[in-house]
Amino acid sequence: MAYQVLARKWRPKHFADLVGQEHVVGALRNALAQGRLHHAYLLTGTRGVGKTTIARILAKSLNCEHPDQGEPCGVCAQCVQIDTGRHVDVVEIDAASNTGIDNIREVLENAQYAPSMGRYKVYIIDEVHMLSKSAFNAMLKTLEEPPEHVKFILATTDPQKVPVTVLSRCLQFVLRNMTPQQVLGHLQYVLGQEHIAFETVGLDLLARAANGSMRDALSLLDQAIALGSGQVQEATVRQMLGAVDRQFVYRLLETLAAGDAQALMQQVRQILAEGAGFGQVLQELALVLQQLALVQMLPSAADELADAHTLQALAQRLSAEQIQLFYQCAIHGKNDLPLAPDEQAGVMMTMLRMLALRPLGVAEVSANQQVVLPESVHVSVSEQSSMPAAPQVAPTPNSDNASIQAVETAEMRPVNTQVVAEASLQAAVETPAQVDRAATAASAVVETSADEPPEYDEHDLPPWDDSLAHYPADVAHDMDVFEPETAIADVAAHEVIAAPVVDASESEAKKPETVETTEAAVDVPALALNADNWPHIVQHIAPQLSAARMLAQHAAFAGFDAVSGELHLEITHEGKVIEDRHYLNKLSDTLSAYTGRPVHVTVQDWQGEMETPHAQAVRHEEERREQGLQILQQDEVAQQLTSLFEGTWVPESVHLKSPSA
Repeated sequence: MAYQVLARKWRPKHFADLVGQEHVVGALRNALAQGRLHHAYLLTGTRGVGKTTIARILAKSLNCEHPDQGEPCGVCAQCVQIDTGRHVDVVEIDAASNTGIDNIREVLENAQYAPSMGRYKVYIIDEVHMLSKSAFNAMLKTLEEPPEHVKFILATTDPQKVPVTVLSRCLQFVLRNMTPQQVLGHLQYVLGQEHIAFETVGLDLLARAANGSMRDALSLLDQAIALGSGQVQEATVRQMLGAVDRQFVYRLLETLAAGDAQALMQQVRQILAEGAGFGQVLQELALVLQQLALVQMLPSAADELADAHTLQALAQRLSAEQIQLFYQCAIHGKNDLPLAPDEQAGVMMTMLRMLALRPLGVAEVSANQQVVLPESVHVSVSEQSSMPAAPQVAPTPNSDNASIQAVETAEMRPVNTQVVAEASLQAAVETPAQVDRAATAASAVVETSADEPPEYDEHDLPPWDDSLAHYPADVAHDMDVFEPETAIADVAAHEVIAAPVVDASESEAKKPETVETTEAAVDVPALALNADNWPHIVQHIAPQLSAARMLAQHAAFAGFDAVSGELHLEITHEGKVIEDRHYLNKLSDTLSAYTGRPVHVTVQDWQGEMETPHAQAVRHEEERREQGLQILQQDEVAQQLTSLFEGTWVPESVHLKSPSA
C-alpha cells in the first residue's frame, strides 16, 4: 500500500477526534441531537484549522444511518462512502477553480431533485470567497429558501470578501488557531500511535513553527521524520527550521546583563554561523524573555517550563525593567528586519540597542542604594542625627550612572523636609541680603511644623494657585523683582510652607475664624467701568456670571455712557457663539450689582482694535512662560539637569507664578 502522509492519515473522522474547536463541535452536536438544523453553515478560519474536516463530519452526521448524539457511526454505508469521496449526494466544490455563474447554476438545478441515497443533499463549497459576483447573486434565492433536503456548508479563509447578503443567510462559525500546547499534545499522540521515537523539545519547536495550523504541524512532522531517519530529534528539527539553540540565548542574556559588548557581538556571530535564521534568533530571544517575566511575577510557573533552573537564575539576575526593555527591542527588531540593510545587520543593531538602553540590573541597584549629596549642602550634626544613617559613595569621573543612581535611590529614602529646605537655602544664597531673606523663610518652616498646623479652610487658595498669600513678606518681595539667584531658595521654602501636615481636629476647630478673615479679605471696592479696568472687573464678577462668563471674557470694552448707563462691548467670534439675550441680561444685572447703578449692555462686532480679557490673559501667560524659561536658562541647577539628561524644557510645562495674582 502506498504511503499516506500524516496530515491525511490522521484527519479526524469524528467530532471527538477534533482538536481545539470545542465551541463549534458543541454547537453542531447539540443541533444534530435536537434536530435544530440550519440550512446553510459558514466555517471561517485560517489554513489547517479544520474547516473542510468539520464539513465532512457534519455531512456524515446528517446522512448517518446510526448516529449517536450527533456523532456519525463511521461504519455504515453512508459514512464509508462519504469518507472515500464516493457519495453521490455529498458534493464538494472548489470555488477557486469553479468561480463562474455556470458552475453555480448547475449546482442549483441539481439541488431541486431529491437525494438518491441519503436523507440530505449536502453541498460543501470550499474557498467560497473566490466565487464571482454574479455567482453569488445567482445562489442568493436558493441559499435563503432551499428545499428541505438540501444543506449548504461553505468554507473560507477570507470572510471579508463574502458579500453580506450571503453572510446574513448563513450560520457562521469562526474556527480558532490552535495553541502550541494543543498541537504538541496531538503530535505526541500521533507519534505514539506510529511508534516513532521523538524528543519533546523538537516537537515543541514544530508546534510553534506551525503557527496554529494542525495540517502545517503534521506536514513539518513528516519532514522532520524524513530528515531524522525515522526519528524526531531536536538537533535535526533546529537545523530544518533554522531555529537557535536555547543555550545560545541563555548566554546572550547573561552577556546583556553583564553589559559586555565585545562578548555579545562574538556570540551573535557564532549563533549566525551555526545556520540559525535571523528572525528565529529574535523570536527565540523574545520567547525566553516572556518566560523570564512570567517566572519573576509567578515563581511557581517555572515548574511547567523547560530549563527551570536556568530560567530562575536568569530571573534573579535580570531586573524587571531589563526584561521588559529587551522584549520590546526583540519583537520590534524582528518586525524591522525587512527594513534593515541586511538581516544580519538588523540582528546586530537590535542587540546593540538592548545594550545601549540597558537599565540597571538587580545587582547594580542593590549596590547603589545610597543618596549622593552635593558638596555645597552642609548639614549640622544635630540635623544628621535625625536622618537615617547610610554610607555616602562619592561619584567617580568615569561613573556614567552616578547622578542617575542618586536620583533613583533618593525616592527610596525618607527625607527630613526641614533639613532639605534649610540646606537648599544655604546652598542658594550668597549675599548678606539673601542670607537675611533665607533666614526669614527658614523660620517660617519651623513655625509651620506638624505640631502647630496653619489655619486653612475651604476658602483658602490652594498651594498651586497663583497667589502669594502664603509667602513670607521678604520672599514675596523677591518674587516681585524676580531675582534668579534667590528663586530656587524661595520656591523650596514655599513648598514646605504650603503643604504642612494638618491635624483634622484642629483644622475643624479653627474653621469659623478663618472663614471670617477670608471673607473680609475678598471684599474689594468696585472699579470704574473703563478700558483699563474692564479685564479686572470681568475676573472679579466671573463667579457670578455662570454660563455668561465666556461672553464677558471674549468681549472688548468699546465705551461707557455714564448718563444713560449703556456699556458698549465688541464681541469676538468666540463670544458670538454664546451671544444670547438671556446671557446679555445676566451680564447687565451682574454689572449693575457690582457698580451700584443700572448698567445696560449692548454688543457689536469686534473691530480688532481693543483687547479682550481672554486675549490679555493669554498674552500675560505667554510673557510669564518666556520669563520662566529665561530664569531656567540662567539657573545653575536647571542647567545641570538639562546637561545630565540631554533634554530641553517643554515650554508648555513652565508655569511662572504671577506677582500680581
